[in-house]
Amino acid sequence: MAEGRLRLRREGDDAIICHHLVLGESFMQRFRGLMGRASMPEGEGLYLPANSIHMMFMRFPIDALFVSEADAEGRRSVVSLRSDLPTWRGIVMPVRGAEGVVEMPAGTLENHGLAEGDTVVFERAERAPDQAPA
Repeated sequence: MAEGRLRLRREGDDAIICHHLVLGESFMQRFRGLMGRASMPEGEGLYLPANSIHMMFMRFPIDALFVSEADAEGRRSVVSLRSDLPTWRGIVMPVRGAEGVVEMPAGTLENHGLAEGDTVVFERAERAPDQAPA
């Protein structure tokens, strides 16, 4: 995986879905996820290498983008989408074919028109979205 700041981009139209993608790679990052946070800023996402998630102890609704394993070029297929998952509503059952899930603020999936079968990539972000080019 690329080092430094990552982002999530949809192939085809090159839309940036998340300007700041955090990889939940350690046991504690995966265990904690978004629990305990009051909100998630627009443009942020948390990737977890899992095919199911839970909403217990969550204080805000989220969207979940389930993706396949990356191919040799780093592309991942969108396997399933779950929009506006409500807080404290239990488990999202395992998604067949999903290798991971990107948790994002509620409304992100609809705002970007994401659909099953879309192709996305995790890639290095050269700069923050609010920075001017050098």
